[in-house]
This record gives sequence, structure tokens and C-alpha cells, in this order.
Amino acid sequence: MNKVFIAGGTGFIGYHSALLFKSLNYEVVSFTLKENVNNLDTSFMKLYVGNLFEMEEKEIIDIFISEKPDIFIYALGPDERVIPKAPAWNFFYEKLVIQAKKICMAAKKANIAKCVVLNSYFSYFDRLYNNKLSKTHQYIKARVYQEKEILKLKDDNFSVVFLELPYIFGTINNQTPLWKDSFLAPFDNYKSIMFPGKGGTAVIDISGVAQAVVAAAIYGENGKCYPINSDNLSFEKIIKLMLDAKKDSRKYKRIPIFFAYLFGKHLDKKLKKEGKEAGLNHAKLMYQIQSKKFYLDPKKTQEDLSFSKLGFDGGKDIKDSIYETIKKCYFN
Repeated sequence: MNKVFIAGGTGFIGYHSALLFKSLNYEVVSFTLKENVNNLDTSFMKLYVGNLFEMEEKEIIDIFISEKPDIFIYALGPDERVIPKAPAWNFFYEKLVIQAKKICMAAKKANIAKCVVLNSYFSYFDRLYNNKLSKTHQYIKARVYQEKEILKLKDDNFSVVFLELPYIFGTINNQTPLWKDSFLAPFDNYKSIMFPGKGGTAVIDISGVAQAVVAAAIYGENGKCYPINSDNLSFEKIIKLMLDAKKDSRKYKRIPIFFAYLFGKHLDKKLKKEGKEAGLNHAKLMYQIQSKKFYLDPKKTQEDLSFSKLGFDGGKDIKDSIYETIKKCYFN
């Protein structure tokens, strides 16, 4: 039986991936923070409890050597919805680059054959737009650095594969999804949901992410970065699905990019007064990202990762996933 070690195996992505690995007869080992275990069935995995970010590399190596996993999945680190104390760069660089490289280096030194790291589709679009995004947004810059630094570890004996993740919907047990506070809450005091027109994004349900993680572990090529999704939706469509799910009668209203820019600037000023800074510059986010179509071709990555050989379908229908996610946000 093959063994997989998941850093973050009781988190949103890690847990769904662990379940899928187990269904394919993998032995699952996970490292988790104590508070993340609550209300989850972890009986099928071996758990180490602690904070990998606070551990020395040698401690991590010793655990890896004792377990002898074939595959290491790195599913740790904050995404762009986490808003830290200013400056944002210090927070994201520490969590996404310094700590990630330390832990992946430990996996290499413990002679684990393959490492799959979960990154963001912003890294893909930063490459596509000649690094313009990473010059403006500290979170994207940290994600780009994460790929560059960890890819330096790859060699003939240690394969490194990246998955670049888009907007992810889905639920985990009875936990409230982050979407409530990160996407809809800023509009709570407004009579309508105002958003720049024409923009859209790649999206995927958590079940599709888990399939990509397993497929990358089995078929991912050393040194490759795979942007993944199951569908592409306009932000107008996403917001209308969200409003319908939460039984919110407010209307979606398209606004010119300039007004969206001013709204974003207002959000950033508010955060600054609170001593915080978002990883995405809200003002420039409006015209650099949310007014663009950040779309991907799901078939390409599914073919590259041999989904068909594993009987994978790309995951749950995204519209159903959005509906269920938002219902969980407001009616949990």
C-alpha cells in the first residue's frame, strides 16, 4: 500500500484530498493543528498534532523518516482572503515562502520521492501578464516566490509539482466557509451589490480540487505547474447565485471600473486605519483582476493529469457547489 503524508490534512483542501486518497487504498498520515481536528472523522488517518511553522527542520525530517511516505502533499498556508496586520508582505512571505520551503526541504532530505504543493492561479496569470500582478499585489508576489523557491529543490530523486488553484467552493463538516466574510460582507450596508462589469473567473468545487491533488501525486510531471478549474463563470453569475442561495433580494449592479476603483480604495483606507493590509490591493484589484476574464481550459489539465485513467470527472457541478456553500455560510 502506498503512503501519502499531507501537511494540513484536516484543512479544507487537505481533508477532502485525504478522503479521496483513502478511497484509493492509500495509507494517509497528516500533520494538523489541534483545533482543526474538531468534528472531523480522522479515524482513517494517522495524525501528528502540532504547528509545522514553529518546528525546526530537523524535527520535521525525523517525522518524515519515521513514516517513510511515498508522496508529500503541502496543503498549508493562507490564501488571499486572509487579511493580516500590515505590512502584508511580511506575513505572506513568511507563511508562503519561508515556511513552505523549510517543510518541503525537510521532505527532500527525508528522501520522499514526490512533493505536490498547492499554489494559486494568480501565479499562472502573473506569468501570462508579464509579472504585472506580482508587482502590485503582495499575496500574488508571495505565491510567485513560493513556486520559484520550491522548484529549486527538484532533482532526479525529488519531484516537485504545483497545482495552481482558482476560486474554490464547497464545505467541510459544519464549519462556516470563508466566503461569507471575504466576498459578501463588504456589501452588507449597501442596497445593491456593485461590481465592475465583464469580469469572470475560473472556479471549481472542492471535490475537483481533491481529484487534481491525487492525479498530480500520481501523474504530475516533475517541475510542472498545473492551473486547474472545472468551469468559468462571470462575477455577475457568481454573485447572483450567491444572492439567490442566501435569499437576498438585493440586485446586482454593474458599475464603471473607475467607481469600483474608488470603492476598493475606500476598503484599503479602512483596513489601514485598523492596522491591516490585504494581500490584494483592492483598488487595483478592480481593474487588474475583477474586470478581466481569468478563465482556464479545464480539459487541458485534466488530460495532462490523466483524470480519465483514474475515473475522475472534474468534480461536482459548480453552480450546485456555490449554492450549497453560501447556504452553509448563512444557514449553518
